[in-house]
Amino acid sequence: MKENIFVSIIIPLVGINDYFLESYPHLLSLDYENYEIIVLPDKSVSEDFPRVRMIPTGKVSPAVKRDIGAENANGELLFFLDDDSYPEKDWIKKAIPYFNDPSVGAVGGPAITPLDDSFLQKVSGAVFLTAVGGGVPERYYSTGKTKEVDDWPSVNLIVRKDLFVKIGGFKSEYWPGEDTKLCLELINKGGKILYAPDVIVWHHRRPGLLRHLKQIGNYGLHRGFFAKRYPETSFKLLYFIPTFFVVYLLLFIVSLLFFGRLSFYIGLGFILYMGALAYAFFDINKKTKDFKVSLASAYYIVPTHIWYGIRFIQGFVFTKKLKSKLR
Repeated sequence: MKENIFVSIIIPLVGINDYFLESYPHLLSLDYENYEIIVLPDKSVSEDFPRVRMIPTGKVSPAVKRDIGAENANGELLFFLDDDSYPEKDWIKKAIPYFNDPSVGAVGGPAITPLDDSFLQKVSGAVFLTAVGGGVPERYYSTGKTKEVDDWPSVNLIVRKDLFVKIGGFKSEYWPGEDTKLCLELINKGGKILYAPDVIVWHHRRPGLLRHLKQIGNYGLHRGFFAKRYPETSFKLLYFIPTFFVVYLLLFIVSLLFFGRLSFYIGLGFILYMGALAYAFFDINKKTKDFKVSLASAYYIVPTHIWYGIRFIQGFVFTKKLKSKLR
């Protein structure tokens, strides 16, 4: 693939917001020349943003917006970005060489919490920096080597346009989870997905525990539903672990109420859990170099596990048809 190919950056959003206004200068200062920026708000925008094509879509899901953006894109590669994220200056330049391998259909990089996020936003992001908290730290922290993956978030996902068209795009009403479906179809069409630690964007996190848990609950609900709907990539032990923890808590409560002596032995499992939280604290602190954020994130991890596990059960057992709510 030529190094100077034309590429398209696609950003779905409800309307022009502070995050997009922050991202816009970063988009203009990319150290690459041949690119276009396609922004997909619900309604027409009166403001003028040079180099940006605004395409009003109506109130539709982010997946539908991305499909509309791809239909109007002129680039050979589609660079998907969320409205609350912004790219590193070398984002495009770093990504393109990975596509020199014709078998690579998509590339995904880490979405890192910005250094100027608030304390609680950093705490929310730090939960995902350890396998104990989020399961896949490389999605949120530049670490490790390039490797093949089977699922990647659309906040930092680059896809060959011809392959995207071949599979029909996202064609999904899911949110979140539309990226899981897309990645599965890419793989089924023979396209490899690579994790690239140097293809970096910065992604703002949810401020406050309630907003954090709302996001986590959505992840759990969709992953539980996908575990039965798309088991090829979603029926994994990793995704079931928080649910096992919820079941363990229920067993412990029942034993306390009805089998007092047995509760002592069941309760020994908390020693292992506390050990896991201690590991998470040191793992997060190693990456953030922030003691307060690391300590608070260890506290966040407990309700994160419980709420994700409950919502996973809802999606896996009780949800027959999942239709996502718009933002």
